[in-house]
Amino acid sequence: MSKATVDLSSLFDKFKVSKIFKRRELLLPDYVPSYLPHRDQQIYRLGLVLAPILSGSRPSNVFIYGLTGTGKTAVTKYVLRELKKKAGNRVTYAYVNCRHTDTSYRVIAELAQAVGQRVPFTGLSTSEVFRRFIRGLERRQRFMLVVLDEIDYLVKKKGDDVLYFLTRINDQLSISKVSIIGITNDLRFMDFLDARVRSSLGEEELVFPPYTSRELEDILRMRAEQAFHSGVLEEEVIPLCAAIAARQNGDCRLALDLLLKAADIAERLGELKVKTEHVRMAQKEIEKNLAIDLIKSMPLHVKLVLAAILILHKKKIKVITTGSIYNRYVELAQRIGVEPVTQRRVSDIINELDMLGVINAQVVSLGRYGRTKRIKLSVSESSIKEGLKEDFTLGDLWIELTDVN
Repeated sequence: MSKATVDLSSLFDKFKVSKIFKRRELLLPDYVPSYLPHRDQQIYRLGLVLAPILSGSRPSNVFIYGLTGTGKTAVTKYVLRELKKKAGNRVTYAYVNCRHTDTSYRVIAELAQAVGQRVPFTGLSTSEVFRRFIRGLERRQRFMLVVLDEIDYLVKKKGDDVLYFLTRINDQLSISKVSIIGITNDLRFMDFLDARVRSSLGEEELVFPPYTSRELEDILRMRAEQAFHSGVLEEEVIPLCAAIAARQNGDCRLALDLLLKAADIAERLGELKVKTEHVRMAQKEIEKNLAIDLIKSMPLHVKLVLAAILILHKKKIKVITTGSIYNRYVELAQRIGVEPVTQRRVSDIINELDMLGVINAQVVSLGRYGRTKRIKLSVSESSIKEGLKEDFTLGDLWIELTDVN
């Protein structure tokens, strides 16, 4: 057996004591600081909604809206942490991310486990898991705040059964009480709900505005002071991270991710300072990952339209038009046994992909033949392939997407 050629011991020794990071974990997305700049109003309003729990009253259900990275989750966790300090054992809370826990069974199972009930990963009926959750609540005799983050993912995928159950659960409880905190970045979320659920759920609403570039700078400077050794950041690094994130709807999560990845890149390159060039490298890496995640989350017919565009692109078709995309899309849909949508709908999908920045659709005149769109890819082929490959519905189309030239 040949000896290993990679000296991992020396590699790991280099990272034992970082010359850049003092506390890297302070830049991670799940870290909630002791102070949240520029969110005093939102903290106060959420605290006001939840405060009745301290005098023995069930708080109103509350829904929190805002674009990605506007501080919704951080503020919620911060307020709950402070509330728990005041309330002690009288109050418990459970946090569920519905993007990851995306079935009714798993959501209620997590809530049941939070009140001491054992629930297998599968094997029980959902109604039995509901019963165990109620039993656990009554035994504990306390108020419970249920946080459903990214709740739109669950509702759009599985319907609003969980919300219907949770809005009715207090009728079945004699001692304990439950209130819901829903978090979503979809301002139209309530439109997806049954009228009965909507009336119970939207008792209070909070809307989080995007951060400005200046506000993002403040947040980054506060984190950087604790996360990095003194003097390792070039002067323009934080303003650049803030400016890039401000253009993306004031996304604080993106700003922190840019700063973290830029510092990681600098460290891997053996640099002693984080520079603007490292931020640009981090930006390219993040944009690629965002494109992949976006494509993974697309509905089936949107993926098929994108697959059709990719195939035409790989075949070196000089002018890709709406008509040629539709013809190829119909072939792909028929091959996997789904009913194609209309050409008008495919045209709408092309517009959506253009708005998302996945493609570039330019309207051109064909003279007396009218107008059409010329379509080009705006993200890399590899990102599209990576985003599509996990969808088993596409079947053997994956072979064509990979091999066609």
